[in-house]
Amino acid sequence: MAGPLDGKRILILATNGFEQSELEVPRDRLKAAGAQVDIVSPEQGEIKGWDMKDWGRKVKVDKPLGDARASDYDAIVLPGGQINPDLLRVNKDALALIKAFYDAGKTVAAVCHAPWLLVETGIAKGKKMTSYHSIKTDVMNAGATWEDKEVVTDNGVITSRNPGDLEAFSKKIIEEVKEGKHQRKAA
Repeated sequence: MAGPLDGKRILILATNGFEQSELEVPRDRLKAAGAQVDIVSPEQGEIKGWDMKDWGRKVKVDKPLGDARASDYDAIVLPGGQINPDLLRVNKDALALIKAFYDAGKTVAAVCHAPWLLVETGIAKGKKMTSYHSIKTDVMNAGATWEDKEVVTDNGVITSRNPGDLEAFSKKIIEEVKEGKHQRKAA
């Protein structure tokens, strides 16, 4: 039986310190829907997750950040955790890749602390978004309208608050990727 995302390719951008469930749940749901999912990282080999209060499991890196191109994928997923997006938001290549997905009208999905990356790239400005509650002020200061909902979508930009929202987050990614490209102004 064909999945709703057969033939689609999705990139998950992460580094050490990603929140374990925020990478694994979307990865597994997107694969189950038929998508090819690649873990992309500035790190080589494996990256280590953060599982609530301590270091978690390792995940294999499929492709180095330097080799990843937005043109090869239909969507980008940004897991949270505090460490992961804080490291990525000072990585110019990571920010350029996220912006390339956005500028191409592709689905951009960020959960928990990962909306920091949408703040850093200028994508947050003028958007309806949510995030982990501790970065609400950062998101609002970047020009977004913050909403306390499990998933907020604004023209193909999907945000969620925390691991409790992952099923709704994953379902919305599948829906938005099926819809295809979004017409929007560059960030």
